[in-house]
Parts: sequence; structure tokens; C-alpha cells
Amino acid sequence: MIVLGLILLAIGLIAGISILTTIGVVLVVVGAALWLLGSIGHAVGGRPHYW
Repeated sequence: MIVLGLILLAIGLIAGISILTTIGVVLVVVGAALWLLGSIGHAVGGRPHYW
């Protein structure tokens, strides 16, 4: 999710498409939050780990 967000963010910035930039930022933030929750041992989506 983080990688997809970074790709969309880069494409949005290069092409000047603001919706891709917005979606990219949201995906990076959500991916980082899920990664953080999974790494501290909190169950994410019913799973004991997230990757």
C-alpha cells in the first residue's frame, strides 16, 4: 500500500494531476498506520500481523 501510494504520488506530482497526488498521500498515510499497528503487535483486520 505504501509503495502504491508513493507511485501514485510521484505520477501525480510529475503529471500535475492533483487527484493522484491526493490519493497517493492518503495511501501512504494509511499504509504507514497499518504498518505501525502491525509492527507493535496490534491485530489489524483480524490478523495478528500485517505485511
